Amino acid sequence: MAEKNKLPKHRFRLEGVSCAGCVRKIEGALQAVRGVQEARINLADRTLVVTGDVDVRACIAAVKEAGYGAEEIRASERELREQQRQEERKHYHQLLWRSGIALVLGIPLMAWGLITGDMSVDSPSEQLAWGAMGLLTLAVMVFCGGHFYTGGWKAFRHHSANMDTLIALGTASAWLYSMLVVIGPQWLPDAARHVYFEASAMIIGLINLGQALEVRARGKTSAAVEKLLELQDTSARVLRDGQEVDIPLEEVQPGDHMRVRPGEKVPVDGVVKVGSSLVDESMLTGEPIPVEKAEGDRVSAGTLNKNGTLIFIADKVGAETRLSQIIEMVRSAQNSRVPIARLADQISAIFVPAVMIIAVITALVWYNFGPDPKAAHMLVVLTSVLIIACPCALGLATPMSVMVGVGKGAEYGVLIRNGKALQQACGLDTLVVDKTGTLTEGAPKLTDIETDLEEDGLLALLAALEAGSEHPLAEAIVNAAKEKQLQLGEVSDFEAITAHGVRGNVDGRALLLGNRKLLQKENVPEGDWPDRVQALAEQGRTAMYAVVDGEVAGIIAVADPIREDAKAAVARLQKDGLKVQMLTGDNRATAEAVARQLNIDEVHADLQPEDKENLIAELQNNGRKVGMAGDGINDAPALARADVGFAIGGGTDVAIETADVTLMRSSLHGVADAIELSRATLRNIKQNLFGAFIYNTLGIPIAAGVLYPFTGALLSPVIAGAAMAFSSVTVVSNANRLRFFQPKKIGEGQS
Repeated sequence: MAEKNKLPKHRFRLEGVSCAGCVRKIEGALQAVRGVQEARINLADRTLVVTGDVDVRACIAAVKEAGYGAEEIRASERELREQQRQEERKHYHQLLWRSGIALVLGIPLMAWGLITGDMSVDSPSEQLAWGAMGLLTLAVMVFCGGHFYTGGWKAFRHHSANMDTLIALGTASAWLYSMLVVIGPQWLPDAARHVYFEASAMIIGLINLGQALEVRARGKTSAAVEKLLELQDTSARVLRDGQEVDIPLEEVQPGDHMRVRPGEKVPVDGVVKVGSSLVDESMLTGEPIPVEKAEGDRVSAGTLNKNGTLIFIADKVGAETRLSQIIEMVRSAQNSRVPIARLADQISAIFVPAVMIIAVITALVWYNFGPDPKAAHMLVVLTSVLIIACPCALGLATPMSVMVGVGKGAEYGVLIRNGKALQQACGLDTLVVDKTGTLTEGAPKLTDIETDLEEDGLLALLAALEAGSEHPLAEAIVNAAKEKQLQLGEVSDFEAITAHGVRGNVDGRALLLGNRKLLQKENVPEGDWPDRVQALAEQGRTAMYAVVDGEVAGIIAVADPIREDAKAAVARLQKDGLKVQMLTGDNRATAEAVARQLNIDEVHADLQPEDKENLIAELQNNGRKVGMAGDGINDAPALARADVGFAIGGGTDVAIETADVTLMRSSLHGVADAIELSRATLRNIKQNLFGAFIYNTLGIPIAAGVLYPFTGALLSPVIAGAAMAFSSVTVVSNANRLRFFQPKKIGEGQS
């Protein structure tokens, strides 16, 4: 996965792509181009991403050879989105105009037929009148539906068929038959002298209207990327030669000193040099509580400075900022294909040719065995089958849901790398979780001081003793003293005793700090403290004896605190039906103490990185669908082995690069959010696919006339056109329901 992410990616804007058949043909053509590792089309926004070391001109030529247009996208993300908005707005209005003009002709014609019941040609005057109407209909077909005919012709020239092919054949058949009636009514039986100009005009009008509504609804599916782009400022305030200068964001260089005032967005990533402030990072992490930033802390582009002025040094600009990488990850995931989409791909590959064969066979059956007027009935059936069978909804069923689902995940600080992870997350039944940094905060803190002396006095002595040590436990003691602003004395004769503790003198007092082995080594009586030490150990805390001038003066305990929301997150995951297991390299006593507090199902302790990977493989071999959540380099093999890997956002770059899903906040609630979102998205995709399949499965037989023996009526081509147009609108609208998704909390029922 990581190797593919490092390959060059080229983006193209496509023209003439209308359905899943077009997608398959273009992707197939590009697979033959040298260097192409992967070609993915997003039908929802008509873009193509080609991965691999390729010649861009060869890719464009391959697309054109397949009968479509392609243009490489060189604009920035912001410029591209603005261009897309303008083009979609223009396209939307064009479709509305085309629809309006076609319906202005089609509706009166259809009303005339319904009111008078007379659309037949029996006299020279009727030939003249209907001939004029035929020419007017032809003008409407060319002006309002010309794109269908050019698209169908291109597909025909390249030995393929698509949605345009079906629309062009259906409407052209109705018009040609009607013109035959006008030119030579005497050639046909009286009952067959019926014109269908209203069908051609109405079908084109309704399909254009459906596409206009689809364009409008489709624009909402990219709302997530739009929101992320809005977080990017266009300019930044830089300190140069003692002066503040506002420059375009593109001109900011690593090492520049930046000033951010209250209420302003952070323009690029960097490290705070001067000042302190609360920074709202909710737009990136989904965490609503502002984070305090001071000297040495990192700030990210797109976050909002709340109440203080910060001066920070830029270190990541342009495409390297965290925000830019998030936008790229979201966009890449939206272009990815979920495994369930293969079903739609396989069907769409043969759908249009199959429909054309069905239409011809059906027409022949009606012409040879149908009631009089045979030619008229044949035309109605042929046109209705061709129109209603367009697989637009089928092609849109999965990409629309994926776009909205991935975008919604980003809104909650859940970055999904690809469609496969989005689908697989819904099927997980086991979640293995690293302890340190995932369930706990990852940094030891002082939790207990029990002493016969004054607490702050003992803490000051021990902090002074540990000030020269690099051990994590020592750092926790020193930090606790700093938080209390205690004055530390000078240490002398400091000595670290491996696996035992430390010794030294502070302010003339001889100190020892360590475990029972240290006391035994120095012949110091333990007194009444061992039971209390044991009790703290059972709580997962590391307790140490503090010896002052040869006597135990108390005990001091350090632990890696459990995250505040860890217990609620574990309970939520279990409520979602997952078995939660802890994997840790820590000792069993500490691991089991943490597991007891969090009600975790199963604990595996004293593990090496390869042990974690092996244990996940063993679970998979036993038929479990396993997710892994972790944050460290030692978690990377396990994250890669799991069916879905969740990297905690505060973790290492290696873990984030390896994982399928990155959580921008350091909370297991993000895993639950991702799983619930995955289930909601897959449910939405299945609804779309079911609707599209049922629509075509039922629509084609009805259009072919299976109900005629029972009802004596055939499906009007106009109704078929309306149904086909609005089936796509239904799919897009259903996908947009995902925009209202909200993760459930403990105590809420299934949504």
